[in-house]
Amino acid sequence: MPQSTINLATAPGHQVMASAGKKILRPGGKAATEQLFQWAEFQPGEMVLELAASFGYSAIALAEQYGVRVVGIEKNPESVARARTNIQAAGLAEQVQVIEGDIFHLEQIPGQFDYVLAEAILTMQSASGKAKILQSIGDRLKPGGKFLSHELLAHNREAEIHQALAATLRANSTPLSEAHWIAACETAGLQVSQHQVGAMGLLNPARIIQNEGLVNAIKFFWNVLTRPQLRDRLLAIRRVFKQYEQELGYLILCAERN
Repeated sequence: MPQSTINLATAPGHQVMASAGKKILRPGGKAATEQLFQWAEFQPGEMVLELAASFGYSAIALAEQYGVRVVGIEKNPESVARARTNIQAAGLAEQVQVIEGDIFHLEQIPGQFDYVLAEAILTMQSASGKAKILQSIGDRLKPGGKFLSHELLAHNREAEIHQALAATLRANSTPLSEAHWIAACETAGLQVSQHQVGAMGLLNPARIIQNEGLVNAIKFFWNVLTRPQLRDRLLAIRRVFKQYEQELGYLILCAERN
C-alpha cells in the first residue's frame, strides 16, 4: 500500500504494517495457513469462497497450488480492480474471480461452496457481527462443506485486550478465547473438527523474516528505520503485543456444516 494513500497516525494497524511492506498479516503466519490448508484436503475443481480477498494473492495461490476454483469477495473497489489485474496476469481468469461485495451480505452471492475461507476477518467484528457472518457462512456452504478460519486468539482477559488493541490498532480488534471461538462456530451450525493454537508473532523480527523472506524483510525493516511516523506507530503496536504476549496467540480451525 503506497504511503500516500493512508494517514499513518489514524489508519488501522494492518494498513500501517502493509504500508511498511508486510505482506503476511495473519496472526499465525504462513505456517498456520499451510496447516489449515492441509486439513482442508482440497480437490481440483472444488469451489472456494474467500472473504475479504484484497488483491487476490491468496486466491491465486490456492488456484495454482490445489487446482480449485475461487470466488473472492472484497469491499474496496480499488482492491477489486487490482485483484482482477493480478488474476489476469496469472492467467487464471477462468478459475478465479474477485467480486465487489460486503461480507455482511453473503446472501447476495449465488450458489453454495465446498469451502469458505476467512483469515483475520472475524477478529475485527463485534460479537453480533461475528454471529451474523458465521451464520451466513453456513448458508453459503454445501452440506458437509468446510469453513476454514485463521484468527487472533486471546487466551484470557478478552475485554482488557480488546480495549488495548482497539486503542493502538485504531480498529475493532476483538479476539476471543479458544473456547469462545469454537462456541461461536458451533452456535452457527459449524462443527469444529480440527483446531490448533500457537503464539502470535506479527511484529517479531525472526517471524517477519520467516514469513516474508529475507529480501522483503530487509525492505520492511528499512522502511521502519527510515520513516519516523511509520516507526513510531509500529513500535506502539509492538509494545502492546509485547505487553500481552502471554495472552495473545492465533487459532486456526476447520469446521463442517451440520
